[in-house]
Amino acid sequence: MNTFASLDAFTRVVDERGFAAAGRRLGQSRAQVNKAVIALEEHLGVQLLNRTTRQVSPTPAGRAFYDRARAILIDLAEAEAAVRDDQREPRGDLTINAPMSFGTMHLGPALAEFMARYPDIRVQLVLNDRFVDPLLDGFDVTVRIAEPAPTPSLIDHQIVDIKRVICAAPALLQRTGEPATPADLAGAPCLHYGSIPSGAVWRLTGPDGPVDARVAGVACSNNGEVLRDCALRGLGFVLLPTFIVGADLRAGRLIAVLKDYHPRRIVLTLLYPPHRHLSTRIRLLVQYFYERFGEPADWDQPEQ
Repeated sequence: MNTFASLDAFTRVVDERGFAAAGRRLGQSRAQVNKAVIALEEHLGVQLLNRTTRQVSPTPAGRAFYDRARAILIDLAEAEAAVRDDQREPRGDLTINAPMSFGTMHLGPALAEFMARYPDIRVQLVLNDRFVDPLLDGFDVTVRIAEPAPTPSLIDHQIVDIKRVICAAPALLQRTGEPATPADLAGAPCLHYGSIPSGAVWRLTGPDGPVDARVAGVACSNNGEVLRDCALRGLGFVLLPTFIVGADLRAGRLIAVLKDYHPRRIVLTLLYPPHRHLSTRIRLLVQYFYERFGEPADWDQPEQ
């Protein structure tokens, strides 16, 4: 029995819901496909398909086996593609999802350089700030900026820690004074993610351990660049990553406050399904991310 040919025949039958349709996809006769599946069932000693005159469907054992068999065939295809790609210029499509502000401020220019380096790789970049499931939403690579979390069903590469600071415009500090403790933020104008009625909680760690600062917003948004623009106009204190406000801090347009209190760690991470691990395009993108965004991050560097 040709194991991989039988696996291919079985998965095609499940995908196409019939032997004849599977045969057409494989360029084989219905009898050839049926023979391959029967050989696989006899080899395993279990019935994989329910066969009726009207339809073909997997048994419970067949459904479980289908998921594993399909993953094996995808891994094999990726391995073959990786070997072929290593012998030529990398090419093909790469779909990427990323957060909005990071995408517009940093990822766009970086991907332009990446595509110039690898002109036969076509990139589709989708930007949004909603939570994306890399498996369900079908992206090759997901860029996530969040607190580290286990991802057992995905490959993850933690590229760099993202620093966040509480800051405000000099004009606001002249009006309100600089807060000495997080508790001082309770009565101060703040800008935050979420909704104005519910406010927000900034979870910090200070000299004496964890402390939560509940802030009431004069404005809120689900986009960091909007909050930055409000902060520059002196409308409130804001907690933002330095990839958004780093240049403003260096130029003095914003001033960091409460420097002894640090927000929870968040990380720039690349996520992708395990069956994409051998993709040359993804391997090159991961290498490029470490090169472009790894320690020390560009946005935390002093201006030359």
